[in-house]
Amino acid sequence: MNRGALYHRHKQNWAFMYDDAHVRVRLRTARGDIDEAVVCYGDKYDWHGTECRTPMTIRLSDSLYDYWEADLAVGTRRLSYRFLLGSGRERIYFGERWLGEQPPEESFGNFEYPYMNPDDAIRPPGWVKDAVFYQIFPDRFARSGAVAAGTFEPWGSAPTKQNAFGGDLSGVLDKLDHLTALGVDAIYFTPLFQAPSSHKYDTENYYAVDPQFGTVETLKALVEACHARGIRVLLDFVFNHTGSRFPPFQDVLERGPASRYADWFRVLRWADPDTGVSLVYETFGYEADLPKLNVSHPETADYLLQVASYWLREADIDGFRLDVANEVDHRFWRRLRETVKAVKPDAYLLGEIFHDAMAWLGGDQLDAVMDYPVRDLAIKFFASRTIDAETFANIVSQQLAMYPQQVCEASFQLLGSHDTARLLTLCGGDEARMRLAVLFQFTYIGAPCIYYGDEIGMSGENDPDNRRCMVWEPEAQNRELFAFYRDMIALRRAHGALRGGGIRFLHAPAGGSALAYERYAGDERIVVAFNVGEQPQTIRFASEQSVAGDEAGGETWVEAWEELRTGEVRLPDGGGLELPLGPYGCAVLRHRVRKGAPA
Repeated sequence: MNRGALYHRHKQNWAFMYDDAHVRVRLRTARGDIDEAVVCYGDKYDWHGTECRTPMTIRLSDSLYDYWEADLAVGTRRLSYRFLLGSGRERIYFGERWLGEQPPEESFGNFEYPYMNPDDAIRPPGWVKDAVFYQIFPDRFARSGAVAAGTFEPWGSAPTKQNAFGGDLSGVLDKLDHLTALGVDAIYFTPLFQAPSSHKYDTENYYAVDPQFGTVETLKALVEACHARGIRVLLDFVFNHTGSRFPPFQDVLERGPASRYADWFRVLRWADPDTGVSLVYETFGYEADLPKLNVSHPETADYLLQVASYWLREADIDGFRLDVANEVDHRFWRRLRETVKAVKPDAYLLGEIFHDAMAWLGGDQLDAVMDYPVRDLAIKFFASRTIDAETFANIVSQQLAMYPQQVCEASFQLLGSHDTARLLTLCGGDEARMRLAVLFQFTYIGAPCIYYGDEIGMSGENDPDNRRCMVWEPEAQNRELFAFYRDMIALRRAHGALRGGGIRFLHAPAGGSALAYERYAGDERIVVAFNVGEQPQTIRFASEQSVAGDEAGGETWVEAWEELRTGEVRLPDGGGLELPLGPYGCAVLRHRVRKGAPA
């Protein structure tokens, strides 16, 4: 047994409350090394009287490790536990402070989840895992008739990093039927607040909607109209830095260290007119017009918290996308969470973090992050085809094991945004490859987000080309692609296993271009299969690979979405599943137990 590969620790992603009655425990072992894992657990104050045993199951595997899980019902709310592991004839016990063939008689030295405090639970808003988001870049989405002709660039002309096209909130209001027909139920707006740029990440006034977009009253009317349609609204806030026109920063430029806002920013060196030394201050990305805020300063933090509270109360928004979340201190995010949740308990706090974000996702700061790591893998497997199925499955599994289940369910799943080249462009203009990537997005864990225009076939390289004006002429839209997105949303809505629960890879061979995984929740099982290659392939896997299994001949599989049929689904003698897929083929199958057969 590879003892050096064993890993567990309490809390975070290794032991967490998934609900108020259970603690989900994970254990890492070397891949293929352990035959059996059992959790021995009880109350440390009555170890011998309460000890129970629950077998663990391998739920995820990557190139090096297996990740075992078990849900433990904890009646006393106190949990002491150790693992019993078997490999061949070898049996060992694994605790926090010991590892060996014989465990201590007492519980001392076990792992502990000391007490299931309700306030310590990780509770992202319940609505998020069921949501489908649509990202809008306001200047480029829709321009209402209220915008004076000739004020902005002609709609649809070539974008630059500086020009503006006059998109506004009234224009969005006019186009809500498009979103309703598509089926989305949440909008993510990039910044709406007053700023000189077209992207608005250089905030000038946190309390004003940019005049190009409308007014506070316009925003309130839009949010109210969205809510009437069952659409929630997420606004983008920048608390890491401001724009150089932000009045407190202008005061610092004018008054230097005598400014009452001198401590609001991270000044490295004050200007000295006598020596010609200029002001040096920290910025975002070395951009001089984006001075970094010092949110550790109480006045700065209080100001920003008041901003968040104002927009929740004034406009009834449903959450915040938080720019550059990993460069803001943890104490501020804890204070922001308390402020936001006091006003609106189910508001969504979404962070922009590109790496391991567990330090922000313990239930006391952010609810979730934008899942750029999985997006990167999806682009490499489905679009550019630069990684094989095994690499894709291994790294995705590793990503899933990094977070508690509910954090994964609330993650923000994107394939494109205002910061990336468009999906169709990354697919080399190949719509078949794009559809496979979108199918993955809508059958994977987390809330999918559509970047405006992707659903009607817009293309574009990186900024500014990915920020072209939305195409509204019906004859210029890809309506078949729109229908595909609409059907993907409907498919996801029809099956709870696609919105929550777990995922298990069934087929992901080294060097392969075919992939299959199973989504499962309760009694529902969905198998999703892809062939990203140009040649037909047949995926075969045995029944024991499937969480659903074969039950005395009572198992059958039916197509969850008729349009994805690529070949006959066969159940060979002896069990298992055989699934032929054409070039760039795919299938979504739903497990069904025939009437009278064991479930």
